[in-house]
Amino acid sequence: MEKTAAEAMVGVWNRISGRLLRACAVLGLVLCLSLTACSAGNGRLTGNYVDDTVSVAQTLLTTIAIDQDDPNRQESEIEARALINDYMSRYRPQSRVNGLASFTTMQTAVNSLAAHYAGYANRPIPDALRARLEKELTKAERTVVRGS
Repeated sequence: MEKTAAEAMVGVWNRISGRLLRACAVLGLVLCLSLTACSAGNGRLTGNYVDDTVSVAQTLLTTIAIDQDDPNRQESEIEARALINDYMSRYRPQSRVNGLASFTTMQTAVNSLAAHYAGYANRPIPDALRARLEKELTKAERTVVRGS
């Protein structure tokens, strides 16, 4: 039995569309991997736990000290939220770090601050929370520099 021209074209189209679909899938995978690699290099964290913890603690202390009426407050809080996410996503999965006293203290502080930003984004940080955050962030800084 001989194939008609229409049947032959359908066969050709099926092969081309299969190849095209595979090429699109490969291209999509390459783009996803490229974007993931680019997003990790944002320059906020160095990969050194001690340096990153001190830097994040200092940045958060500076952010929570900003006056409610400061025009840069909202931008600083957005940057702080991104920094918290970067820090926790980098160090929470690392078993060599997540059992340290400095990490536990830091985690408690950033969770409290992130919860405030998530639930009360337009409200000032209450004085009691600010005092506790200052205490915990300072303690995390001291502890990480000591080596625990």
